[in-house]
Amino acid sequence: MAMYMSLGLQDSASPLMEQLMYFHDHSMFIITMIVTMVAYMMLSLMTNQFTDRHVMDGQYLEILWTILPAIVLIFIALPSLQILYLIDENSNPTLTLKTIGHQWYWSYEYSDFADMEFDSYMIPQNEINNGIRLLEVDNRTTLPMNTLTRILITSEDVIHSWTIPSIGVKADATPGRLNQATFWFNRPGVFYGQCSEICGANHSFMPIVVESMSINDFLTWISILSE
Repeated sequence: MAMYMSLGLQDSASPLMEQLMYFHDHSMFIITMIVTMVAYMMLSLMTNQFTDRHVMDGQYLEILWTILPAIVLIFIALPSLQILYLIDENSNPTLTLKTIGHQWYWSYEYSDFADMEFDSYMIPQNEINNGIRLLEVDNRTTLPMNTLTRILITSEDVIHSWTIPSIGVKADATPGRLNQATFWFNRPGVFYGQCSEICGANHSFMPIVVESMSINDFLTWISILSE
């Protein structure tokens, strides 16, 4: 999760987030090179007492600074499109989780198991014992590692947004519509998120907590919860 004074992205917990981090670094490198080159040219022109007529009016220079940005955009667009299609890919998920946004809490349903549904409320500050303030919930969502999971997202009242930065998932929960996303965890842990759509007065008080564990522990948790 994000900590105080964190300037970078959160540590990835899924292959999708790893690809997003690679693309972020790739784009930042290109942007840094562009800013450095433009700053150098501006300082060079401002500090030089002479004027080069080919810089002020040069056909070949204008062709060059038209073609080079197009090439740079191609180097940014190609990996961007690859990740975009990777996010939308949905092939034979092993597990399906349905989440419903309410004002102001989340409901979860495990579609592959009978009678497996519960609500997830934020624990008030005066009742929290061992957890993170404004992020801990009374019922954590549990998912197995290394399992392709499809999440179906909708809302019962207004637009919400189910977001966990560590796995690179952010999908709107829209009333009357069913959005979906796929992901899988590549390491165990507890991962935090929040509603990322301004949905009302208590928008900032509907956190998301997902706990990733081994498949055997997940099946044990399912059997205990269904009793």
